[in-house]
Amino acid sequence: MATPTATPTASPTAPGAPGAPGAPGAAVRHLTVLYDAHCPLCVHIRHWLLGQRLLVPLRLVPAGSEAARRRYPLLDHAGTLRQITVVGDSGQVWSGTDAFIVCLWALAEHRPRANWLATPAGRPFARAAMYTASAWRSAVRGGGEAEPEEPACDDQCSTPR
Repeated sequence: MATPTATPTASPTAPGAPGAPGAPGAAVRHLTVLYDAHCPLCVHIRHWLLGQRLLVPLRLVPAGSEAARRRYPLLDHAGTLRQITVVGDSGQVWSGTDAFIVCLWALAEHRPRANWLATPAGRPFARAAMYTASAWRSAVRGGGEAEPEEPACDDQCSTPR
């Protein structure tokens, strides 16, 4: 199988889609997903991602962790604790709805859906999904943010069976 490129077939210039301005046509060898390790929904989604067939390898790193700060010293780490952030191996950065679409784009079963969500017709559905997840997350966490020093699940955490 050929290495996936950063340009989805359905919408090569969709905002936030891999291959959008900032990384035109760059091949994506892997994506790093920065997720809130203190949010039950985020951890559940992390485990779900680990169980999917990947077209692009995903590295899942707790947002705001020492590992994230070491890998991406120029990133707004407080912002990564507020919303999902994905970093491409060529330095591309997606957050919020764009990051959600990029995560789906990396999955074999969900790439066609990601391509559609990146279109003007699909984007409102992606935004609605992110709004719902954000509202649930805020309700569960009481609107607070995790302290970066708190222990977090990292790449060594097992995937539930």
